[in-house]
Amino acid sequence: MSTAEAAATAQARAPGIRIKSSSPRQIPVVGVVTEDEEAQGVSEPMDLNRVIKLLEETGKDDLEEKQLISVKKMVQCYQNGLPLRDLAQIFKILNLCTGKIKKQPHFLEPAYNILKLCGLPFLKKKVSDEITYAEDTANSIALLGDLMIIPSSELRIQICKCIIDFYHAEPPKKHITGYQQASSSYKIKMAEVGGLAKTMVQSLALLENQLVEKLWVLKALQHLSASEVNCTLMVKAQAASGICAHLNDPDPSGQLLFRSSEILWNLLEKSSKEEIIQQLSNLECLLALKKVFKNLFTRGLSHYDRQLRNDILVITTIISQNPGAPMIECGFTRDLILFATFNEVKSQNPLVKGLKFSNSYEDFELKKLLFNIIVTFYKDLSTIQLLIDGKVILALFTYVKKPEKHKIVEWSAAQYEELQLHAIATLSSVAPFLIDEYMLYQGNAHVLAFLEWCDSEDSFFSHGNSFHGTGGRGNKFAQMRYSLRLLRAMVYLEHETINKDLCEKRAIQQLIGIFKNTISKYNDKEEAIVLEIQSDILLILSGLCEHHIPRKEIFGTEGVDIILHVMKTDPKKLQSGLGYNVLLFSTLDSIWCCILGCYPSEDYFLEKEGIFLLLDLMALNQKKFCNLILGIMVEFCDNPKTAAHVNAWRGTKDQTAASLLINLWRKEEKELGVKRDKHGKIVDTKKPLFTSFQEEQKITPLPANCPTIAVMDVAENIRAKIYAVLGKLDFENLPGLSAEDFVTLCIIHRYLDFKIGEIWNEIYEEIKLENLRPVTTDKKILESIITASENIGKMVASLQSEMIESQARQDVQNEQKVYTKVQATHKQRELANKSWENFLARTSNVKTLKTAKRLQEKGIESSRYSEHPPNAIFHRTDIKGLNTTVPSGGVVTVESTPARLVGGPLADTDIALKKLPIRGGALQRVKAVKTVNEPEKSVPT
Repeated sequence: MSTAEAAATAQARAPGIRIKSSSPRQIPVVGVVTEDEEAQGVSEPMDLNRVIKLLEETGKDDLEEKQLISVKKMVQCYQNGLPLRDLAQIFKILNLCTGKIKKQPHFLEPAYNILKLCGLPFLKKKVSDEITYAEDTANSIALLGDLMIIPSSELRIQICKCIIDFYHAEPPKKHITGYQQASSSYKIKMAEVGGLAKTMVQSLALLENQLVEKLWVLKALQHLSASEVNCTLMVKAQAASGICAHLNDPDPSGQLLFRSSEILWNLLEKSSKEEIIQQLSNLECLLALKKVFKNLFTRGLSHYDRQLRNDILVITTIISQNPGAPMIECGFTRDLILFATFNEVKSQNPLVKGLKFSNSYEDFELKKLLFNIIVTFYKDLSTIQLLIDGKVILALFTYVKKPEKHKIVEWSAAQYEELQLHAIATLSSVAPFLIDEYMLYQGNAHVLAFLEWCDSEDSFFSHGNSFHGTGGRGNKFAQMRYSLRLLRAMVYLEHETINKDLCEKRAIQQLIGIFKNTISKYNDKEEAIVLEIQSDILLILSGLCEHHIPRKEIFGTEGVDIILHVMKTDPKKLQSGLGYNVLLFSTLDSIWCCILGCYPSEDYFLEKEGIFLLLDLMALNQKKFCNLILGIMVEFCDNPKTAAHVNAWRGTKDQTAASLLINLWRKEEKELGVKRDKHGKIVDTKKPLFTSFQEEQKITPLPANCPTIAVMDVAENIRAKIYAVLGKLDFENLPGLSAEDFVTLCIIHRYLDFKIGEIWNEIYEEIKLENLRPVTTDKKILESIITASENIGKMVASLQSEMIESQARQDVQNEQKVYTKVQATHKQRELANKSWENFLARTSNVKTLKTAKRLQEKGIESSRYSEHPPNAIFHRTDIKGLNTTVPSGGVVTVESTPARLVGGPLADTDIALKKLPIRGGALQRVKAVKTVNEPEKSVPT
C-alpha cells in the first residue's frame, strides 16, 4: 500500500484526526495494515452515534460545516457496503440529513450520497445477522418510501434507483475481512416486510405534473410488483385505480403507458383479481382505457403499439366480467363491438374508416381477443341490444361456410381456420340469446350446410394448431365438433320454431348419416373428438325428438341401429377417460327421448336384443348408469313384449334379471344405511325403509308445497324404480331367485305400503310438533293407518322368518343327502378293497383258491332249479376243469338252435366263424356244422 493511500485510509477511520503516514508513531492509531488486508478492503466501524449526536446539535456557528464533514467521512467509510448492524444508525443519519434540507440545502448532497450507499450490498458479520437485524432492516428500507415526500427531484430519482438496485444486486467491489454479503433476496424480502410498495404507490399522488419522477416511480413499482406480497400491499393503496386513471397523461417517451400496463398485469396475476376488477370498474378508469385503446387501435402502427393495444384489451376483457362495470355508460362496449365486426359487416362509422387488419400475429391475436370479449358481453343482458345493432350474429356467420379457394383474404389458411373455429365457438355462446337474429340470418341453414361440407369427402387439410383445432389436424372434425356444439346449444333452448325449422330441413336424417360416417371413419388418433361428436349428435337428436312422436318415427330403425352400436361398446373402454362414459349417457338419453313412446321403434329395439344390452350395462354395477337405465326399464315394461325379454336374459353365472334387480336393491340399502339383519330381514317394523340420513334428520314442519324427507327419498335413490320394474314383471313369477332373494323380495313387494305408512307417520309427527290437536275421528284414522303399516311390517318380518327357517331346514336336508352320499362312497370303497384282498388271497394260495371254487360251484348249484320241465334240453353254462373263480363269458354257442333263428345276429361274431360256414347273406340249413377256414371264399369287407 502506498503512503498516500494509507493516509487516506487512516483519515476515513478516525474522523477529525489527520495523520501523516510517514510518521511511524501513528501506526498504532491506524492499526497494523498489511498489503493483503488492504487489498481486501478492511475497515474498522465508525462511531455513528457521534455523528448522530453531532447532527442533532443546534445553535453553533460552525456546526453545519462539521456536520457535513462528518457525514462525508461516514459515506467514504462505507463505500464497499453497509453492515446490517449499522444500518439503523445510517438510516437515522439519512433521516436527519433530509430533515435539514428545507432550511439547509447543503445537506441535499450528503443525503444523496447516503442514498447511493443504499444501493450497495448489505453486509453481515454472522450468519444470524439477517435474522437478528431483520426488524431494523425492514424499518430502514421502509424509510425510503417516506422520503419521497421531500420535494427534491434528485433525491426521488435516487430513491427509485436504489429500489431498482435491490433486484439487480452486484457483488461488493472489495472483499472486507470478517464480512460477507447478505443473500441476494434479503433486501427484497425486507422491502416486503417494511411495506415499501405501499408508500411508493402513495407517493404517486405527489407527482401529478412531474413526468420524470413519475416514470422512475413506475419503474420501481414495476420491479416491486413482481412479488405477491407487494402486490397485495399495492392493492390496499388503491394502486390499480390510481395508475389506470393516469394512463393518458402526456408522455412523449411512451414509457408511462408501458410501465403502467405491466404493473396492472402483475396486480391481476399476483393479487386478488376480484379486488383489482372492483378498483378498475369505475367510469374514470374505463374512460382512460377506452381512450388509450382507441388511439392504439386507430393510430398504432409499430409492433410495440400493437402489443400494448392487445394487453389493454385483455385488461378490459377482465374488467368486463364485472356486471357492475359501466362499460355501456362510457361507450366502450359499443366501440368494441364495432371493432370486432367492421371487417365482416361494412360500417360507415368514421372511427373505422380506412382501417384494415393485416395478417400480422398481433392483429390476429386482436381479432381473437375481440371475439372473446363478445362472449363476456352476452352475460350482461343490457348489452343484447348493442349486439343486435352491431349485427354480431351476421358477422360471425360469415365464418360458418366452406373455405373458398382462390379468394384473396387478409388471413393465412391456418389463421382463417382458427378464426373460423373461434367464431363458431362464440356463436355457441351468443346465439342462444339472440334467437330472432339467428333465425333472421338463416342460422340453421348455414350450420346444416356447413355440416354437410364437414361430412363430405372434399379435400381439405386442417392445420389443427389452435386450442379450438385440437384433434382436427388433417381432417374436418374440429369444424364438425364446434358446429354440433352450436346446434346443440340452439336445440336445447326448446324453442319450437328453431327445432321445427331443423326438422323441416331434414336435420334428423342428416345427423344420423353423419353418425354412421364417423363410425366408418373411426381412427384411434382422433378417438376422443369422434366420441364427442357422436355424443353431441345423440343429444341433439334427443332434443329434437323428445315429446314428438312423428319425429321419433323419422328417427326410426336407422336411429335405433346407431344406438345399439354404441351399447355394444366394450365395457372396459368406459374406464379409458376418452369420453365413452359421456357417449353412453347420451345414448341412454336418446333411448328415453327417441325410442320410448314410439311402438315400432320399441319393437325393433326389442327384436335387436336392446333390453339384453341394457341389462348387461346394469350388470356392470356402475351406479351412475343404474338410475337412468332403471327409468328406461320402467317405461319399456309398459310394452307387453318386454317382460319376456327381461325374463329370458341371463348374466354371469346364469343370473336372472330379477336376481340382478334384487341385488341392486340390497346394495342400495347398504349404502343408504337401512337397518337389516344378517339374513336381510326387517329389524324395525315401524320404520322398515328408514335410511341413516332419515334417522339423523329430525322431522320439521314444512309448508304444504315442500316435499318432506320421506317423499324426497323416493327420487333420491333407485328403490322406487326397482319396485316399479319388478311390479310390472309380476312379483309371483320371477325366475332364478334364491332364498335370500325371496327374503328381500318380501320387502320390495310391500315397498309402496311401507312408504305410504312412512309419510303418514311424518304427518302425524308434524302435527305433534305444531301442537295441533286433530279431531277424534281424524286421530283414530291416523292411529289406525300407522298401526296397519306397523302390522304390515310385522307380517313381512314373520314371512321372512318362515322363509329363513324353511331354507335352514332345506339346507339341513341337503346336508344329510350329501353325508349319505359320502357314506355310500366310503362303503363302496371298503367293499372294493375287501374284494381286492380276496382276489390277492386266491392268487397267492391254492387252498384258498380251491375253497373259493367250491363255494362258487355250490352257489351256482344252489341257484339252479331243482326240477326241470319235461322234454327240456339242459345246457351247461360252465366249463369243466377250469381252475378259475372268475365267471366265464356270458355268451355260449347252442348247436341245437336253428340257424335261421341265430344266423342274423351271430353272422358277424367270432363264434359264428368258428362253428358255421359263411356263404354270404343269411345262414343256410345244413346237416352238420363244420368249421370252415377258407379265407379265399370269405366275403370281402
